[in-house]
Amino acid sequence: MTRLIPWQQRLSTGTEDIQSEVIDWYRRTRHGKAYVPTMIWGTLQTEAYATVILRQVVEFLGVPDDVPAGVAKRMERQQVLYDGEHHYDVILGEQALYTNVGGPVVMRGQMERLLRDIDLPSVTLGVLPTTAEVSVVPMPGFNLHGDDRAHYELVSTGVDITDPAELALHDKAFNALHDASCHGDAAKELIGRALAFWSGR
Repeated sequence: MTRLIPWQQRLSTGTEDIQSEVIDWYRRTRHGKAYVPTMIWGTLQTEAYATVILRQVVEFLGVPDDVPAGVAKRMERQQVLYDGEHHYDVILGEQALYTNVGGPVVMRGQMERLLRDIDLPSVTLGVLPTTAEVSVVPMPGFNLHGDDRAHYELVSTGVDITDPAELALHDKAFNALHDASCHGDAAKELIGRALAFWSGR
């Protein structure tokens, strides 16, 4: 059985080093998939949104405060969206558009970022409506890095799944979520509604 290393141990030097690990994962993953039900996928986060998230991590876990360095690394990760060598299928839960991270100004900027980047060739971005009927049971978010790893982030640690049969089930689940999601103009409409909400309109 794989030994799981707690976040407090993995982040014992702060958030920058683990962000460097994630950059390496994304650079090596030419085609990835992500289901993120309640927050914005890290590789599409604005600097302001990422700053709030990493500040929460530091304060909750009591690890060294290197938030600016960690955020800089998270922004560096986003280069994979523009290098022409990667593609990511991403499904956000509609709740992710309304989970309050940093207040209206931060959220407004984040919605504008999603609307700006939804047409990037490197991203297929879907939004799963809150009322969508999905052919799988509700589940936590996960990332699929190519064909060899599924990754979950839990409260106390991260979990990697590498068994081929389990990975096939994750791919099947992702496809079901994808089929129930809105894409293109329909996804833009949902994001636009969230932008109007955070703009007070």
